[in-house]
Amino acid sequence: MEHKKIRKNKAPWPTKDAMEQVYTNKLWGSNQSGFYSGDGSHQPEIVVPYVAVLIDFLTSFKKPLVVCDLGCGDFNIGKQLVQYTKKYEAVDIVSGLIAYNRKQFVADNLQFYCLDIAVAALPSGDCIILRQVLQHLSNAEIKSVVQKLANYKYVIITEHLPNGDFTPNKDIISGQGIRLKKQSGVNVLAPPFDFKVFKDTQLLSYTLEANKGRIVTTLYQVF
Repeated sequence: MEHKKIRKNKAPWPTKDAMEQVYTNKLWGSNQSGFYSGDGSHQPEIVVPYVAVLIDFLTSFKKPLVVCDLGCGDFNIGKQLVQYTKKYEAVDIVSGLIAYNRKQFVADNLQFYCLDIAVAALPSGDCIILRQVLQHLSNAEIKSVVQKLANYKYVIITEHLPNGDFTPNKDIISGQGIRLKKQSGVNVLAPPFDFKVFKDTQLLSYTLEANKGRIVTTLYQVF
């Protein structure tokens, strides 16, 4: 009787394979480095105001914060924030990308981790940055991540949302796509996530052309 081989330590969701395919097959575009996290991480009209808002937030504290960047991607944005933090912990699920970032970006207060944020324990810190990450995850994964966010004082989430009214949190299969085609987007305060916060403040909203939705950044104060 034959026995099928069991893959040990297999994650319950296929996100790692999906994200590795994104970079291997250059599904979000390409540049000279071979790792490209999409136009949303490189277009100046999107990136410049976002970085400015984050710098304003980070420099508003007398003591610099320890920041945990979940889904740091090619680090085109993170590299502009490191100097304003006590420590910058950059996390991504793609091992080759993290290996590249470790060689390319070096600072005394910067550390990279290769982790599946839905499965692994997260680095400790004061502030979480989740920039256009949750939108690619299934509801089961998002719920797992949200449960961990209560351990941080501040959570800054950026999501690509439809224009106008929409039904939040329609489920998808993890991958390069998002909920926009379902006229949906992620709202962590709504069911099934029900993220409990003390205060939420919209920091930034950028409307894309051709009715392609808007990119919204929200600060959540947890306690």
